[in-house]
Amino acid sequence: MASPTDQDPQQSDFRRYLPDLTTPRFVTLAGNDARGHAKELVENQAPPWLHGLYTHWLKLLQEPFKGITNDGIVRPGLFKIRDEGVPIERIVAAAEAVVGQLTPEQAARTLLHIDSPEWRTWSNPEFLLSDKGIRLDEVAAPLREAVLAVLRETLSPEGYAKALGAMRINGFLGELVGAPRVLNEHSYNFVLFGGAPSMSRPWGFSFYGHHLCLSVFLYREQIVVSPWFTGAEPNVVDAGPHAGTRILDAEERLGLQLMRSLSDDARAAARVYAQMKDPAMPKGRWNHDDQRHLCGAYRDNRVVPYEGVLVASLDAEQRGLVVRILEEYFLYLPAQARAMRLADATAAFDETYFCWIGGHGDADPFYYRVQSPVVIAEFDHHSGVFLTNAEPARFHIHTLLRTPNAGDYGWALRGLIDGVEQDYVWEG
Repeated sequence: MASPTDQDPQQSDFRRYLPDLTTPRFVTLAGNDARGHAKELVENQAPPWLHGLYTHWLKLLQEPFKGITNDGIVRPGLFKIRDEGVPIERIVAAAEAVVGQLTPEQAARTLLHIDSPEWRTWSNPEFLLSDKGIRLDEVAAPLREAVLAVLRETLSPEGYAKALGAMRINGFLGELVGAPRVLNEHSYNFVLFGGAPSMSRPWGFSFYGHHLCLSVFLYREQIVVSPWFTGAEPNVVDAGPHAGTRILDAEERLGLQLMRSLSDDARAAARVYAQMKDPAMPKGRWNHDDQRHLCGAYRDNRVVPYEGVLVASLDAEQRGLVVRILEEYFLYLPAQARAMRLADATAAFDETYFCWIGGHGDADPFYYRVQSPVVIAEFDHHSGVFLTNAEPARFHIHTLLRTPNAGDYGWALRGLIDGVEQDYVWEG
């Protein structure tokens, strides 16, 4: 996060695009809570593009999980069980404090099977379309603080600060558009997988809502935080108690620095489309919801071919910038796990690609992706959803991370974990 004096004028320009709150959309939004807002989408099928997306998500969910690949074939042997130094005792204690406060009804909604398909039902829009677990803005303060303590114990200090920043910006957006019951600092759901938190058996949790979705798998001292989604509209708070809060600026700055550092030939190879909505794009390459993103919610089995310039062909300084980008995308991980994941990624630089869409001037919006067999990191400037900018702007950012080849949700690790003893003999 940065102070207001460090802010890019392009990002603080968002107030030119504040919506008219007297229009029917915002009058209706202001009178709704999260469930009423979602009910209107499902029952009225409005807006139609989002309802269509929702029905498509449900179709995607019917497919068995396979994982994102570059060619449709899941590559085995990329992930292994290892000690990543995760403070599992502290995380388990924090999660048990949550479980201990749940009512029977809350527990039934919150404690799900480790292989539940609900792992895959996170989504970024503010519509509460997968209503499971507990919602932080609906529970008592002690339970809400207990959930935040799980995040604090699980994530790195920097990652936790980033998550809080996204939540606070979401609250700021809710105030800007007059819809604090739908968009607020605590409008997020929390669900546990694996039954009881454990220091010896696999388990995990999902924390999701508008502009912040975290999928966390834990096994002993090992952690997977993937997929995750983090966004902001705007990406800076310029007033109120959290003024100065800003996120996603490092990801933006480093991506642009890398693109500008490339030779003319390398830049031409990296730049797969010149315009953010380019006439040369095939059908489906741009869509209304994810715009240029390829690996968003429910796209768990997407085939994403490699594009752009091979990272191994870049010079040492440029490869160093790729490392710094990936450090930002691994920021949610505790320090030792982050270092190990970064080592995995750099070891794959001979099959890592960097691609770009858009311009690279001071005010240009852009998209980029870093992709290898072990990580996909996407960055995109978006047009307005609540703000009125029709074209992508630097103050509305979406980022996400995926672990391809069945790495998401810790799936590739699950088959490597010893099972419960199958034999049972009655000794009575």
